[in-house]
Amino acid sequence: MTLIRSISGIRGTIGGKQGEALTPADVVKFSAAYATFLKTGAPGKRLRVVIGRDARISGPVVSALVSGTLRGCGIDVLDIGLTTTPTTELAVTFTGADGGIILTASHNPKHWNALKLLNARGEFLSAADGEALLAIAESGEAVYAGVDDLGTYAQDDTFIDRHIAGILELPLVGRDAIRRAKFSVAVDGVNSTGGIAIPRLLKALGVEKIHELYCTPDGNFPHNPEPLPEHLADISRLVTDKKADVGFVVDPDVDRLAIITEEGRPFGEEYTLVAVSDYVLRHAPGNTVSNLSSSQALKEVTERCGGKYFASSVGEVNVVEKMKEVNAVIGGEGNGGVIYPELHYGRDALVGVALFLTSLAKSGKKVSSLRDSYPDYFISKNKIEYDSGLEIGRVLEKLISRYSNYEVITIDGVRINFGKEWVHLRRSNTELIIRIYAESNTPEKADHLAAKILGDFREIINEL
Repeated sequence: MTLIRSISGIRGTIGGKQGEALTPADVVKFSAAYATFLKTGAPGKRLRVVIGRDARISGPVVSALVSGTLRGCGIDVLDIGLTTTPTTELAVTFTGADGGIILTASHNPKHWNALKLLNARGEFLSAADGEALLAIAESGEAVYAGVDDLGTYAQDDTFIDRHIAGILELPLVGRDAIRRAKFSVAVDGVNSTGGIAIPRLLKALGVEKIHELYCTPDGNFPHNPEPLPEHLADISRLVTDKKADVGFVVDPDVDRLAIITEEGRPFGEEYTLVAVSDYVLRHAPGNTVSNLSSSQALKEVTERCGGKYFASSVGEVNVVEKMKEVNAVIGGEGNGGVIYPELHYGRDALVGVALFLTSLAKSGKKVSSLRDSYPDYFISKNKIEYDSGLEIGRVLEKLISRYSNYEVITIDGVRINFGKEWVHLRRSNTELIIRIYAESNTPEKADHLAAKILGDFREIINEL
């Protein structure tokens, strides 16, 4: 049983004791805190909140609890039903709502669910707003409405189509080029809402040959729902069996996109953003942003196109903040999360699919050839556990001192740049763990760099 409270939302496993899992009582508690937070910022205003959910089995129960709680707090609810995270974000702005709640635990297994909380811009809450909301939840000071002021309830399931219509209107989405290419496309929707949205998008883009895999939105995930290479064997086989030109895989809430080449090989989760950014930058030069744990391949592509690359702290809200600061034309995270502000400031697999297919159609290349055109980098992901009594800040300070002759970035943990290699150490917010990511131009070099830093880390602990 797990319940994780963070500034970006509340997630946990279904079932168990209150306060130890995402129980009905906890759903009500945090929904009421969100409602009170919104009302505090707009006293006297009649508020409206959009609710959307992925296809998790617990979704209808959690949705009913959230909806009833918001209405009990005097907030009108617009329920857009089975949908995607980026669609819910857009629905907030399309309707002029005061906020939104996405019911999804993203890539977590089916026994998880979560409340992801949005502001009136359809973006995740800032750190300060998240802290304020958590304080309300813990104080128990949620305010409920009287009988004459209860919120209303309405449903509208048209927003996926409205999302797709917005994508088709983007100048860099080439519907005609995609139609002429006569692509054959395989899709793995992991039995969630990607199985609704991605095939519908492909048809709208003019793709006629669509091979659907796990596109029944019943929440029974047929494999680990995180779109990592080790989980993509079935879609890889489908691509080769059907002789498809490309395969697309999304996570349950459709904000992360993985790509499969015509050879049935993973394109690489880090390279979804790289490829889409390369296409955008060739037609609209400018700046880009990704987080400190994402591949430097984006930096090379950006500079090759005359733009400037910027790194942010890990987390979508931090990437978006940096993108606005530097007026980036595209950005995202190395987990397949593409943020294209021409449409909205949120990770969006649908716009990623449309831009990637346009690039592929206009290039005339195969997916494998397109991947070969980008620099090869490999990230080694590791972690080290530490005892609660360890002064981890002192350890990191000593590590920085050891590498003071190199470029060290400390906006989010410690990142050390070694020319074409880097290592990034971040403390977990929920566990006594330091995550260590290292990147180099071969897997062996990346693993060696990570092992070197792990060794330094242990040496420093022994010295204290």
